[in-house]
Amino acid sequence: MSCDHLICARCSHPVSEGRCPTCRAAHAELHGHRSIPPALVLAGLVALLFTLLVLRQLAL
Repeated sequence: MSCDHLICARCSHPVSEGRCPTCRAAHAELHGHRSIPPALVLAGLVALLFTLLVLRQLAL
């Protein structure tokens, strides 16, 4: 579904323009503007580092 044809009930403008906080929230929800949390990135890097250290010890 596209927000190009949706009209905001709060400001009466197209949602795609994002004129009010409600429009911006609806636009972000429709387009999935979600990013990976920094804590998850850090946890992944720690897990990768741990795996590399274990593999290095096994190779010796």
